[in-house]
Amino acid sequence: MYVIIIYDIGQKRVNKVCKFLRKYLHWIQNSAFEGEISGSKLEKIRLSLKKMAKESDSILLFILENRHFIQKEIIGIEKSTPEQIL
Repeated sequence: MYVIIIYDIGQKRVNKVCKFLRKYLHWIQNSAFEGEISGSKLEKIRLSLKKMAKESDSILLFILENRHFIQKEIIGIEKSTPEQIL
């Protein structure tokens, strides 16, 4: 499945969440990740994010069956390209 995760969380936890999500998804913008993952990895991400989040935080998960059902358009510069992924 294809997942897009966008978050707005407290400044003290931003680096922790970013570092965690980089293990599973591709960083595309500040506080935004995307990528293909399995259902079990998605569940692990969900559980971990729930533990990291506080009441004032907002985390959005967009889940699609695959990337073929989404059209992405970039206006301006692309913050992260596939060449930057290690």
